[in-house]
Amino acid sequence: MKASKIHQLVKAFVVVAAVPTLAFGAAVMTSNDYSAAKNTAKENYKMAKAKCDGMSGNAKDVCVAEAKAAEKRTIADADAQYKNTDKARRDAKISAAEAEYDVAKARCGAKTGNDKDVCIKEAKAVETKAKADAKATQKVAAVREDNRQDKMDADYKVAVEKCDAMSGADKDRCKADAKVKYNR
Repeated sequence: MKASKIHQLVKAFVVVAAVPTLAFGAAVMTSNDYSAAKNTAKENYKMAKAKCDGMSGNAKDVCVAEAKAAEKRTIADADAQYKNTDKARRDAKISAAEAEYDVAKARCGAKTGNDKDVCIKEAKAVETKAKADAKATQKVAAVREDNRQDKMDADYKVAVEKCDAMSGADKDRCKADAKVKYNR
């Protein structure tokens, strides 16, 4: 009963820690916010781990793994928000997948024989899929950026062509406006 409540607390912490990322997407963090988020994650880890100290066996292993995973996810999310890059977001997703794998392995520790082997293989499969999804998401973002740039190039060429129908100061102003609008 007591272990169940601790697990619920750890899970609640994980959900609360994930809310800023989910609610605000790729919100950019200041340096102070970033430091504060990392410090909070470390303090929350210490508190969650302290609650695990009264346990023993596999329950303690799972509790500690959940506490470490929550800290790792929170720091990775803060890192992604602070850096605000596709790579940082990918790395945060990969870090979360690795943390979940560590928790799943700890849960598998209570099993024996083939059940344990299957449990670990399933956990590894989930991790591999999550990592692949994270990498694919980054590649899709890169392709979208390339497409956006191609579209801007095409629109710029059209705008310049329209300017060619003009003359004098109007033509110069038109081309200058096009350069500003399409970041040239």
